Amino acid sequence: MLHISDLSFRHGERVLFDRAGTAFSDGWKVGLVGRNGAGKSTLLKLIQGQIEADSGTINLMGRTKIGSVPQDPPGGDITVLDAVLAADVERTALLAEAETSQDGVRLAEIHMRLEEINAASAPSRAASILNGLGFDNDRQSRPCGEFSGGWRMRVALAGTLFSDPDLLILDEPSNHLDIEAMLWLTDHLQKFRNTLLMVSHDRDLLNDVCDHIVHIDNEKLVSYTGNYDFFERTRAERMANDAAQQARIAAQRKHMQAFVDRFKAKATKARQAQSRMKMIEKLGPVVSVPIDEKITFNFPSPDLLASPIETLDQVSVGYPNGPLVLRGLDLRLDMEDRIALLGQNGNGKSTFIRLISQKLEPREGKVKKTPKLRVGYFSQDQEESLDFEATPYDHMALALGPGTPEPKVRAQLGRFGFSRDRANLKVGVLSGGEKTRLLLALATRTAPHLLLLDEPTNHLDMDARDSLIEAINDFEGAVVLVSHDTHLVKMVADQLWVVAGGTVKPFEGDIDEYQAKLLRERGNRPAKEAKGKKDKKQKAPPPAPVVAEKPRRGPLKRALEEAEKAIARLTKERAALEAKLADPATWSGPPAAAAELQKEKLRLERELAHAEHEWLTAQEALEAA
Repeated sequence: MLHISDLSFRHGERVLFDRAGTAFSDGWKVGLVGRNGAGKSTLLKLIQGQIEADSGTINLMGRTKIGSVPQDPPGGDITVLDAVLAADVERTALLAEAETSQDGVRLAEIHMRLEEINAASAPSRAASILNGLGFDNDRQSRPCGEFSGGWRMRVALAGTLFSDPDLLILDEPSNHLDIEAMLWLTDHLQKFRNTLLMVSHDRDLLNDVCDHIVHIDNEKLVSYTGNYDFFERTRAERMANDAAQQARIAAQRKHMQAFVDRFKAKATKARQAQSRMKMIEKLGPVVSVPIDEKITFNFPSPDLLASPIETLDQVSVGYPNGPLVLRGLDLRLDMEDRIALLGQNGNGKSTFIRLISQKLEPREGKVKKTPKLRVGYFSQDQEESLDFEATPYDHMALALGPGTPEPKVRAQLGRFGFSRDRANLKVGVLSGGEKTRLLLALATRTAPHLLLLDEPTNHLDMDARDSLIEAINDFEGAVVLVSHDTHLVKMVADQLWVVAGGTVKPFEGDIDEYQAKLLRERGNRPAKEAKGKKDKKQKAPPPAPVVAEKPRRGPLKRALEEAEKAIARLTKERAALEAKLADPATWSGPPAAAAELQKEKLRLERELAHAEHEWLTAQEALEAA
C-alpha cells in the first residue's frame, strides 16, 4: 500500500529523517507517534506530496486516493450538509456534468457510475456522519459560517470521512471533539475498511483503533505490531535488553582491559595480552542507550482552606442579554475535589467554568466562596492572547508584576520545563506543547486553591500528558477538568458531573459506565459491562464543628498524637506505593494494574493532606488551650 525507503529530510539545520524507512499494507490502521517536534506532521506532508524529501522514495500502490482534513474548514453560506457532500469530488463533478450534458451515451455512463458509487444514498450517509459528530438535523441545514472554528473543523473532518479515501490521514482528529463525538469517531474508525494513518496523542484512541504503531525514534521510522500499550511495553523491553547488553559488553571490556594493563609488559603474557586487545577492538565502543528526556512539571502548592471552598445554591446563569444557559445548580466544591465535566460541546461546560471562576455573575441564586479563594484558569483559547514577539520570561514577569525578582520568575517557568534558553525564546517559535505549558505556568502562578482546566492536553505529547497526570494527582487544591481525553479522566477524576438539559448533575458511576450509557442511548451496540464498577454516593456535607467553651488539653493532645500516627502510617504506605510505581515491572504488566496504583497513590496523597491538616488544627488548638 505504502512504502517509504531511505527517506532523508532536513528542516533548516535540524535533521528530522535520516535514511528512514517503513511500509504499510492495505487495510492497516497505523498510529504515528513520537515526541513533539520529531517530525510527525512533516511526514504526513511528505506522503501527500505537499513538500519534497531531500532524498529517498515514497511509493503508493496504484492510483491511491488520499484523504486528509483541510487546514481551512468550510465557511460562508454553504450548508453543513452540502459542504460534506461536496467533499466527494467525483460525485459532485458527475452530478454537475449530468445537468449540462447533451450526449445520451455520456449521460448513460454518468448514471452508471453514480449508481456504482451509491450516489443516491450519499445524503443519508453524510447526515449519519454529521450526526455522529454532534450535528442534529437543524444544525446540518445551517450555513457553515454561523459556527465557530472548532465546529467548522468537525465539518471538515466529516467531509474527509465521507469521501471514503483509500488512505485516510488524520492529524490529531480529537482536538475539537467532546467525549460523545470521540466515542462515535472511535467506532467509525474501527469499522473503516481502508488504510488509516493517524497522528494522535490520545492513548485510548490509539489503543482502540490502531493495529500497528510507527515510532519516530532518532530520525528513523520503527514499526511495531499491535496497539499503543503493546508498543510501549515492547519498546521498554527492547530498551532494557539493549541496556543490559551494553552493560555486559562494558563489563567484558573492563575485564579484558584490566588483563592487558597488567600483563602487556610481561614477555610471557604478551601474546595473550595482544589477543585480548584484538577482542576488545571487535567488541566495538560502548554505545549508551538513548533515553528521551522527559519534561516534568508541577503546580505550586496553595495554603489549605476549610471546605467547602465554593457552594452554588439554586443558581441560574446565562450571558448578558441572552437566555439562561444553566438552571437550578445546587453544588459544592471541596479543597480535595477532582471533578471532570462531561457533556456535548454547546451544553454549557464553558459557561459553568466561567461561573465558578467568577467571570459570570449568577442571574438567580447565590454563589458563596471562601474569601481567600484563589482560582487558576487554563484554556487553549488563551493562546490567542499571547504576544508572539515576547518571550516566556517576559509573559511571566508581566503576570507576576513589577519588581518580581528574576529567580522567582524563572522558578515558576522551571516548574513547567522551561530552561533558561527556552524561556528566552520568542513565543512565536515555540511548539504547540511549549505554548500549552506556558499557559499552564501562567494559570498557576498565584498557587491557586481551585484549578480550572479546559482541554489541557491539546498539543501535549504522551510524556507531557503523563507529567500532567502526575501534576494533577500531586496538586493539593481542587481541580475541575474539561477534557475529551478519557485516559486523563480515568487517571485523575474521582467525580463526574454531566452538563446536559440546562443543568449540571453528578453522575453516579465512572467514565466507562458513562460511555456505556451513551452507547445504549445511541443504540449503536449492546451495553458493555463497565470496568471497575463502583458505587459512588454524593458527598455529604461535613458535620458542624463542636466548639467547646473551655477546651481541655487532654483530648487535644490525644487528637494530636492520633494525627501524628496517621501521618506516619500514610507516609510509609505512600513510600511503598512509590517504590512499586518506580519498578519497571509494574509498567510492563497490565495497564489497568498501573492505573489502579496511580489512583491508590492519589487516595493516599489526599488522606495524607487531610491528616496533616488535622495535625495542624490540633496543634493550634493545643497551643491556644
